[in-house]
Amino acid sequence: MGSRKFLIIAAAAALALPCYLPTLSAQSGTSAVKQSDEAERAQNAASVLQEIMEAPDQSIPEGLLKKAYGIAVIPHVVKGAFGVGGRYGKGLVAQRNADGGWGTPLFIEIGGGSFGLQLGVEATDVIMVFTNSEGIKPLLKGKLKIGADASATAGPVGRKAEVGTDILLKSAIYSYSRAKGLFAGIALDGAVIQLDDSSNKNAYGKETEAAEISKGTVRGTGSAVVRPFLDALQKYAPKK
Repeated sequence: MGSRKFLIIAAAAALALPCYLPTLSAQSGTSAVKQSDEAERAQNAASVLQEIMEAPDQSIPEGLLKKAYGIAVIPHVVKGAFGVGGRYGKGLVAQRNADGGWGTPLFIEIGGGSFGLQLGVEATDVIMVFTNSEGIKPLLKGKLKIGADASATAGPVGRKAEVGTDILLKSAIYSYSRAKGLFAGIALDGAVIQLDDSSNKNAYGKETEAAEISKGTVRGTGSAVVRPFLDALQKYAPKK
């Protein structure tokens, strides 16, 4: 009797297995897609920074990058996601750690605001250079609203442009955009930048305080995901 019951259970399991395997495969595929989304975003952000910094006389001043406390790059911000004039995009941000190098990049989202773009422009790449800890601190706590939590000013353009102490004192954030091949400073009043919690969890595997993640050196599986962006930061804004 016992052997007969065992055979019935075994047969039922065998019949159920083909139905279960596609579920496992689908779950595995979903995880892979999520991982590749973060990796693709990091690669795109690195490409935007590289292309802008290697454009003759149309890059962010080297002096500003050397003094930068933090840098955010958001590729392909699109129009219309938040209604008329609104915009939305996803990117990464990193701040310098105690030794002057770059800490672990965090995934972020931007939305709201018209960004002062020209009529007819559907998408743009956005870069923000943070000049002090006060500008980036609200973001590391979860959300930063430009104009309310910190001021942002259209940044100066030109690789060799003079960037003295006086200009750094005028704004906590200098912002730039590239649309249809044109690169210039941009106004971001009203825009809201916040942490992308789900992407940070996908990349780093656990939920923890963003401020603490950003100060450390990236390790584990997250290292491969954000490495292109981190390499670009180290190349164009090296350790002070």
